[in-house]
Amino acid sequence: MTFQVRLRSSRCTKTVLVAGGAGFIGSHLCDSLLQRGASVICVDNLFTGTVDNIRPLLNHPNFRFVECDVRDPLSINDDVDQIYSLACPASPRHYQADPIGTMKTCVVGTMNLLELARKKSARVLQASTSEVYGDPEVHPQPESYVGHVNTIGPRACYDEGKRAAETLMFDYQRIHGVEVKVARIFNTYGPRMLENDGRVVSNFIVQALRGEPITIYGRGTQTRSFCFVDDLIRGLELLMESSPSISGPCNLGNPQEITIESVAREVLAYTNSASPLRFEPLPKDDPKRRKPVIDTAERSLGWRPRIALKEGLQATIAYFALRVATAMPVLVPASASRSTSRAARARLTIATQQ
Repeated sequence: MTFQVRLRSSRCTKTVLVAGGAGFIGSHLCDSLLQRGASVICVDNLFTGTVDNIRPLLNHPNFRFVECDVRDPLSINDDVDQIYSLACPASPRHYQADPIGTMKTCVVGTMNLLELARKKSARVLQASTSEVYGDPEVHPQPESYVGHVNTIGPRACYDEGKRAAETLMFDYQRIHGVEVKVARIFNTYGPRMLENDGRVVSNFIVQALRGEPITIYGRGTQTRSFCFVDDLIRGLELLMESSPSISGPCNLGNPQEITIESVAREVLAYTNSASPLRFEPLPKDDPKRRKPVIDTAERSLGWRPRIALKEGLQATIAYFALRVATAMPVLVPASASRSTSRAARARLTIATQQ
């Protein structure tokens, strides 16, 4: 016999706004918050997020979806206790498609969320990124490292945008007394990634499942550290709930460093794919090494990743295998130009999988 527990929303229930809540990481965060009894307001313009990620939540009594863009001032009548600022395309393919829009999301969007936090006396967590370190000259990367970023390169809209967002967070903390948290997120993977986002794990898995060549940029000797999404969500929640004295920045990522070619070969092994490896030129400013120092997270939050790469890859492969087998459409974000209407900015162009 199955019992359905309906949670009643009240001021005894914490109200959490998740900007970017229909995206890969945001939707997993919404799931977890609801399971812990929070009332969740999910805000997303559906540029890279999708309603499919939150469809199971739409009838939940403590969940509300608001389709809007954080670059516009937010009008939320509810009391809000916490705000997670995750609203920004995170893959180079998507954030470079509209670099000015990406910068505005990072700066104007973050300012709008901080203004909301100030008005509501809410705590706000900024999802920053390891990209603030650029192509690092210090390895591994501690939070004290100020980075090596090309301010005029094709990745700068995201790298510099996120750096500016961190600046805004701490300025609002100093000037307005807003409680802020800054998480620097390293490479994260898992179910609900977009097939066409150009990221390493999703690219390799989809190509392997389709029997296509595995595209490796450069010689495959560059390294990354991959954190499974469940581990990341736990870290974000621990940081949000931590003492007000813990503001960050705080690295959240898996310190297990692995080469890109090794990841490709593991995916081939777990999918039993015969796809060949195909090497392409390395994109400009692509970081050669990436590995977090997570001493702050271990000491202040008691957090470290628990899920091994093999386990996480197998779960992610199972997700993509179902999508490929059922020939689900690939969601390709339309350009998010501010000269177009909101409806046009949120529109998704459907491209049939090959």
